[in-house]
Amino acid sequence: MRLILSAVAVLALAACSPEAEAPPPVEAPAPVLELGGVPLDQPLRALGTEPFWGVDVTADALVYSGVDRPERRATHDGVELMGTVASWRGTTSDGAPMDLILMATECSDGMSDRTYPLTARLEVGGETLNGCAATVSAIMSAGESGLVVDAPADAAPAPAS
Repeated sequence: MRLILSAVAVLALAACSPEAEAPPPVEAPAPVLELGGVPLDQPLRALGTEPFWGVDVTADALVYSGVDRPERRATHDGVELMGTVASWRGTTSDGAPMDLILMATECSDGMSDRTYPLTARLEVGGETLNGCAATVSAIMSAGESGLVVDAPADAAPAPAS
């Protein structure tokens, strides 16, 4: 009889004790999309010469402008990254395709002493334009020569030239 009472007591205690809760699943951080060391989740700019042109890449649009050319905007669904090539595909409001392709190869714009981390090709309305690309912040903070890169977050600002 004692054995039965002991077993009942153990079962009763087990029923009353709180169940051990499993820890919540740990979500893996979203992968950082990079191309040639350039973060693709930042505003980007591709630009070229002869003719002068530029395209800004935002979270949802490609905004193209050029000398003596009207600004054109194309919405896109995000970047497609395949190895050392990233591409955005969009359509302008007038139905023209606009495709931007960035390649992880250094590039010179041919007019300055700057070296950009990415080579760019823009296809818009039947025209193909070649140039270079980097983050907007790297382009805005770069000097007149040298490599166009974002400064590390803990680096001191570069002296004005």
